[in-house]
Amino acid sequence: MNLFRRPAPSLDDLILEAPSDTSSSESLMPSVARPPQVFVRGQGSWLWDSDDHAYLDFSQGNAANSLGHSPQVLIKALADQTQALINPGNGLHNRAQLNLAERLCHRTGSDQAYLLNTGAEAVEAAIKLARKWGQLHRGGAYRIISASAGCHGRSFAAMSASAGGPENRFEPQLPGFSHVPFNDLPALHAAVDAQTVAILLEPIQGEAGVIPATEHYLKGVERLCRELGILLILDEVQTGMGRCGTLLAEQQYGVRADIITLGKGLGGGVPLAALLARGKACCFDVGELEGTHHGNALMASAGLAVLDSVLEHGFMDHVRESGVYLGEGLARLAYRYDHGQLRGHGLMWGLTLSDDSADAVVKAALHEGLILQAPQPNCLRFTPALTVSKSNIDEMLLRLARAFSRVRTAQLQCRKGIAV
Repeated sequence: MNLFRRPAPSLDDLILEAPSDTSSSESLMPSVARPPQVFVRGQGSWLWDSDDHAYLDFSQGNAANSLGHSPQVLIKALADQTQALINPGNGLHNRAQLNLAERLCHRTGSDQAYLLNTGAEAVEAAIKLARKWGQLHRGGAYRIISASAGCHGRSFAAMSASAGGPENRFEPQLPGFSHVPFNDLPALHAAVDAQTVAILLEPIQGEAGVIPATEHYLKGVERLCRELGILLILDEVQTGMGRCGTLLAEQQYGVRADIITLGKGLGGGVPLAALLARGKACCFDVGELEGTHHGNALMASAGLAVLDSVLEHGFMDHVRESGVYLGEGLARLAYRYDHGQLRGHGLMWGLTLSDDSADAVVKAALHEGLILQAPQPNCLRFTPALTVSKSNIDEMLLRLARAFSRVRTAQLQCRKGIAV
């Protein structure tokens, strides 16, 4: 036995050394696994940590920072509103709230809007609204069907509407929800019964690995809802606000939902979400939606700044052009490193890897100064700022290539170490 044999290398070696910042995270309750860096400032597509290392951010807070880090239009809107009025309370109107609700309705062809703090709250409100409509118009029907692998938030109701996963294992599942495979119309037809009130879907399943609905599927779902007289709810928390190259992803498919949820990108990085309802789905009464901070003036002013920006002439053209450029670059890298399928629309892309090395690639990318996300063990997700430049994309592709090479080298060393 060789007592001096060096241990086999590990992909864990890809983790960066601890930064010099001595700030402790011990007082922070554990929630998600975070790298040790402490980030102190950001601008556009870039972040800087406390050691002044620069990182290219192609996650942008999981698509929340639609205009990038600290955009001037958002800084000005928040500064101006802070000096005027922050939160008069949900029992009183404020001008920013009314303006944002009116503009959202006008631009999306909706009849009513309600402002909330998070996408999970918006989904929960959509569920309440659908069940209220079921009581009034469908004999008390309450069941909601969603597609497997979808994720609709972290409230009890939103998690019950989601298909499950590690984050659901300790949570009680509320009754009245059922799940069918995504992009499977026959399964959806078979699941509908007299107690079904709505079908809840993401146009693109982000947490499942950026899996788009096919046009045939989503139009078939809309047709089924119309034929049976039930509601179509589209969860556009990730896909809305220009992420897919149109204000709403439903426009990409030529469908029209009865209820839509918005979040993430709506606030440009501050907590803001919205529930949109059309036609017969508008049935909430006074007192059925409450929240201390819902639609407060400060958050609503952020939403107005973001909405004005994405609706500017040429903005969506830029998103679509940048999306094509990013997709083409990722496709070239995937081919070079023998990875799998690339999926997405606009500036929301998922790249399937040839193995379950996504976490290792994320760590290696961080070492290269690139921030990415891995929604699945074999998938990377790319959600850059909607303002991302081609030079940012080129730089990202260079850093990602180095991360792929770093992981491949570590894998080869692991195999050699195991073989010794």
